Amino acid sequence: MGIVVVTGTSTGIGQATAITLARAGHTVFAAMRNLDRGGELREITSKEKLPINIVQLDVDSDNSVEDAFKQILSEKGQIDVLVNNAGIGARGYIEEAPIAAFRQVMETNFFGGLRCIKAVVPSMRERKSGCIINITSVAGQFAMPPQGPYASSKWAFEGLSECLAQELSPFNVRVAIVEPGVIATPLTTTPRPAPPPSPYSMHGRRMGALFAASLSKPTSPFEVAKTIQDIVDGKSTKLRNPAGADGASLINWRKSKTDEEWVSLGAASDAEWVADAKKNMGVDVNLS
Repeated sequence: MGIVVVTGTSTGIGQATAITLARAGHTVFAAMRNLDRGGELREITSKEKLPINIVQLDVDSDNSVEDAFKQILSEKGQIDVLVNNAGIGARGYIEEAPIAAFRQVMETNFFGGLRCIKAVVPSMRERKSGCIINITSVAGQFAMPPQGPYASSKWAFEGLSECLAQELSPFNVRVAIVEPGVIATPLTTTPRPAPPPSPYSMHGRRMGALFAASLSKPTSPFEVAKTIQDIVDGKSTKLRNPAGADGASLINWRKSKTDEEWVSLGAASDAEWVADAKKNMGVDVNLS
């Protein structure tokens, strides 16, 4: 059993991962930005007597990341697994979204993960042992408006992960990417305010309808946690690991088309777009 650090554990995939790995016997350091949001995880930890230690860690802060990882390494001597899960959502059309929105999502989803990676790599490399699991998204494999800011951060994190996997391969440190589809977490189920009118509104309508169709049969974050556990346990040795009920099907929808065909789908009529989603994903999307 190993020493595991999971970021972004107050809710959703991070919380489910911390619980799943602790139930499997690993000692888990469950990191979150705001400790006041850890009530549910504390309750489960206490009730099941799980080996979970809740720690404060803000992935946007150099000092916070450095202090948290130094403390864990000082206490335990090693970190066997890092699960980079902390992330935020961001939607917006490229023309309309402020640059600050792009910077904010990159700070957390890309630089936040990078800070944590740099904190664990030296000791893993020296020990020639370790595993880094980066949670991206199906949006790290293909882009669909209005997810320009979010997809950009996830594509960047996938590129970093692929480089890192090659760098660390000679040192027996494994890197894996987990790509969830539409998962029932606060990120996807929290109601959003109606967006202002936009010439690009049809894309937001389609994205919203696709999410609604996927969430009509909700996928638990524990399904993603199971994928992560399989990587930790060595049952999966792939670099990229789609997760959730529709993770693979969403990626396959994109792979079913050339780049030009995918771009052209943005100009398709609603009826054509719905038919394409049905044909290539098997999902009934309602745009009415």
